[in-house]
Amino acid sequence: MKLRLNKTQIAQCRSIAKVVSRDVGKMISQHSTVAIERSALRVMGICGAHKKADGQFYPHANAIVDQLEKDNVLARGASFWLANAMLQLEKSAEDVAALVAEDKLRLSEIPLQKKAAVEKTARALAKAGVTKIVEQKKNRKNLLKHLDDPHDPSFKKPPMKYVIVASGNIFEDVVQARAAAQAGADVIAVIRSTAQSLLDYVPHGSTTEGFGGTYATQENFRIMRRALDEESEKLGRYIRLTNYSSGLCMPEIASLAAIERLDFLLCDSLYGILFRDINMKRTLIDQHFSRMMCALSEIFINTGEDNYLTTADAVENGHQVLASQFLNERFALDAHMKESFMGLGHAMEMNPWHPNGILLEIARAQMTRDIFPKAPLKYMPPTRHMEGDIFFGHVYDAIFNLVSVMTKQGIHLLGMPTEAIHTPLLGDRYMALKSCNYIFGGAADLGDELIFRPNGKIEKWSQKVLKESLQLLKKIERIGLYRAIEEKCFAEVSRSLTGGKGFKGVFEKHAEYFNPVQDALEVELVKR
Repeated sequence: MKLRLNKTQIAQCRSIAKVVSRDVGKMISQHSTVAIERSALRVMGICGAHKKADGQFYPHANAIVDQLEKDNVLARGASFWLANAMLQLEKSAEDVAALVAEDKLRLSEIPLQKKAAVEKTARALAKAGVTKIVEQKKNRKNLLKHLDDPHDPSFKKPPMKYVIVASGNIFEDVVQARAAAQAGADVIAVIRSTAQSLLDYVPHGSTTEGFGGTYATQENFRIMRRALDEESEKLGRYIRLTNYSSGLCMPEIASLAAIERLDFLLCDSLYGILFRDINMKRTLIDQHFSRMMCALSEIFINTGEDNYLTTADAVENGHQVLASQFLNERFALDAHMKESFMGLGHAMEMNPWHPNGILLEIARAQMTRDIFPKAPLKYMPPTRHMEGDIFFGHVYDAIFNLVSVMTKQGIHLLGMPTEAIHTPLLGDRYMALKSCNYIFGGAADLGDELIFRPNGKIEKWSQKVLKESLQLLKKIERIGLYRAIEEKCFAEVSRSLTGGKGFKGVFEKHAEYFNPVQDALEVELVKR
């Protein structure tokens, strides 16, 4: 079941996306951010935290980068200053970090050692950290040798069933995640606590309180990964784990996720700019490093185009989603990601009372599948028009389930009948999974049995969206991505190049800037 789409227009869209990404890439190559520097330190083994007077823990990686930024020497790279101190003081990386966190050491005041020796020390730490990440990827592959894998790269199996847990307490999340897996879920997403994306540090340790979700921390990742591995062995199929690599700590979350073997990360090139008002440069620079980490770890990324349709009309602005998908694909390719790990996002968000709305939703879902044939597309459920009427909501989600399986989406985030009322309870999730299991089983091969009427409503609609996407991309090529965002080309949201949160955390690299972790990532990715 395929649509007749203009292949020349599709090729033009990809060509323009490459031009746009090339311009942005020049800016990315000349800059780094405080988050990337902290990420490098974490991969190099700096994962401790200092307990402050108020009882809160502040990460050692932050303490180092904060000090270097204050002393105006960060432009050379945090890794350089750490290794320099290790050589001079003959101490381990964590010992140096602890001294900095306790205000007992200023890295910029330590005499400079021989550059070659400093870089050798730093590269050894980076290599050890990257090796651990590669080992985690191998561990996943070994598990998949004896466990059933719900994911099929050829999409002959129904989409992976993805559900959320969001209690605020990681230990309660584990209980809910196990129950969801037993009811048929293939992917568990631990929703982050509200506004964590705006924190410029990663909280430390396990957490039992959170509003609207649970804090993303390395320890919480470890706890949930262990629980899902145990459940995978019991069920005989691999259960994947998701979190959110977005916001001011995008690269750090990606690094910690790689270290703890997560499988999915929400990692978008524009989402933070549009929906969290995070500075444009900060987000674009950070997403490149994050995606390199995901590429090495073989973590699926999920992009956030579904959010565009919560602020802009879904019928009139479908072309914004497709144009963004072309850009997200290109930015991911620039970071050496394989298409088979690009969970490009979209959603069923049209007004359910729009004439022939279901046909238009089928058109857009099938169009996305045909244009990105290797990508495990992430299809999001209705939310914008979900009502407090849970009976209608259940029907609404059932139609979403049917569209998803018939158009061979790759990642299916289940809708909940209580979406408009509260965070899903165990019973809500069970009911959603039961409905999805029924439809995915009963209509598993439906898409292979259908053809679209030439020049029918579905085909004409998809052709219209593709044409409008090309027009939008041509405009972006003409005025540049930064100005396009300022002019509300996506989601009806305007942001400025120097505005937004985190702009002060962007800096231009020194002529002798050094980041051995990024260098190691490049080496590993190029030799694959």
